[in-house]
Amino acid sequence: MMAFWRASAPLVLASESRTRQILLANASIPFEPIAAAIDERATEAELAASGAGASEIAVQLSIAKAQKVSGILPSRLVIGADQVLCLEGRLLAKAADPAMVRFQLELFSGKTHELHSGCCAVRDGKVLFETVSVARLSLRKLSAEFIEAYLAQAGGCPGSGSYKIEGLGIQLFEAIDGDHFTILGLPLLPLLSFLRKEGSLLS
Repeated sequence: MMAFWRASAPLVLASESRTRQILLANASIPFEPIAAAIDERATEAELAASGAGASEIAVQLSIAKAQKVSGILPSRLVIGADQVLCLEGRLLAKAADPAMVRFQLELFSGKTHELHSGCCAVRDGKVLFETVSVARLSLRKLSAEFIEAYLAQAGGCPGSGSYKIEGLGIQLFEAIDGDHFTILGLPLLPLLSFLRKEGSLLS
């Protein structure tokens, strides 16, 4: 086990997100990634229909993921995380194809949107910790020429909001208000604080 980690078993991450895995690894947290087989879009739609806001949806999606995996590994500490993008009250899913990336960039151009990142910890199906943090990101006014050049260089569907802020996506913005880890989809500082209080992490 790593020097900072005090639990007898690694953390379980209810996600196959490469970005979240890198964040935990860089923080020297041993973990085991396990995909949570839930219908995220159906769950999100049900929550939105009930009147839930973006922050509540992000938290509830993270809980649903963690509880799903906790059912497989009931004695382990399972972390769930999810992120919801909101533009002027409208919830938007990750772009599924390059045409949707173009549409989202045109939609976001010159506007400010929010990323709501939820995180939770579950053991034996019980929620021990939950948190949500919000980042506000303002895109500069994008020219059609820039969008085409961006699509050509970025390739594929680069993350929530059609960008990866840690890479080429930083060129899209004129202002950012929020924690870097929130933008990447894992509120790491409150999670680390919980792990210290819980005893899994050296304080």
